[in-house]
Amino acid sequence: MKLLNKYVLTTISDRSFIRELNDGSQRDTWIFVYTRRWRRDNGVLHGFSDRSVRWFKIPVAEILAGEIRPGEDLYLLTASGNFLLFASNTHSGIIAVDLVGKIVTRISSCPLGPRGTSSWRRSGMKLVPDPSSPSHFRFMFAEMVNNRPVLFTYHSNTATWHTKEAEDTTNWVYKENSNVLFLSLSNRPHESTVMSVDDDGSMINRFPAILRPRINQDAIRQCPSSVGFSRNDLESQLLHIHGDEYKVVIRLDTVDNSKMKKMMKRLEVWEISSNGEKWELVSRAPSEVISNKPCGVMMGCLERRVGVIRVALMTNHEGLWNIIWLDYDKQKDKWEWVPLPDCRFLQGSNMAGISFSSGLTFSL
Repeated sequence: MKLLNKYVLTTISDRSFIRELNDGSQRDTWIFVYTRRWRRDNGVLHGFSDRSVRWFKIPVAEILAGEIRPGEDLYLLTASGNFLLFASNTHSGIIAVDLVGKIVTRISSCPLGPRGTSSWRRSGMKLVPDPSSPSHFRFMFAEMVNNRPVLFTYHSNTATWHTKEAEDTTNWVYKENSNVLFLSLSNRPHESTVMSVDDDGSMINRFPAILRPRINQDAIRQCPSSVGFSRNDLESQLLHIHGDEYKVVIRLDTVDNSKMKKMMKRLEVWEISSNGEKWELVSRAPSEVISNKPCGVMMGCLERRVGVIRVALMTNHEGLWNIIWLDYDKQKDKWEWVPLPDCRFLQGSNMAGISFSSGLTFSL
């Protein structure tokens, strides 16, 4: 359009137009899906915004081309703002991509040494863009080291890692809308271990706190529980997806007495209590927003943003992938099914990561 119309060129090149465009985009939530057809494939990134009507093919392979060796095996870990974080299985390292600046950065090895895709837990890490410097970010993850919970933080502006051991607490109190991040350390059927981090930017004022919320055993007595997404989960009746201070518990029923075919029967949102000691039921999704189609493998991600809990579920039935996006507005106690366009790009591909993102900006 720039080439065809001088008026359009003048309008969209104006700084006030770009500023208004980005002010609007800050409210958008995106879901990114990274797929590969074979190991040596460069991979394709697709994105969908809750205010759009189609999937966008994002040229991340072109940005990576000059920095990534041919055949490097990448997996999308997480995304936030203009940044994407990939794990390289080939070199067991982390690669950051700035979509707007078109900059690729290989992050120096973390203090724990090389880590492949299987070492990372989505709910145990957080990517936080720096509000004072759009070209920088902080990457945090929690890990048990010698049976002690440790917070690892990478600062892109200094290209350095910092570590801090978390402390057990007996007087922890959480207030909604406070600037606290939650990183999941371990999840068992009856109890979780979660790290609470005061996100003051510098991470030097207070030590992270350790919470051990428990779930009422009566709530899960009817069936076994699962917390991961390995093949063993296909024999389970409950799936747990963790994110921020929430978790989604999904009840699956077998179809035709088949262990491989499942149908989503119930979906619940639970949150950590204000004192951090237990999981409390927040809401159960009404039947009309739950897919009644059979599903096999299921994985997903969860995030809270401005009082809305967002859940993305990837399902597979007889080789066909599908994505379910659900929003729950806690203040309004309202569930919403976000309609997605046909996901034909998933068919015949291998999943290489899925993530929510918000705060994406544009440069024209």
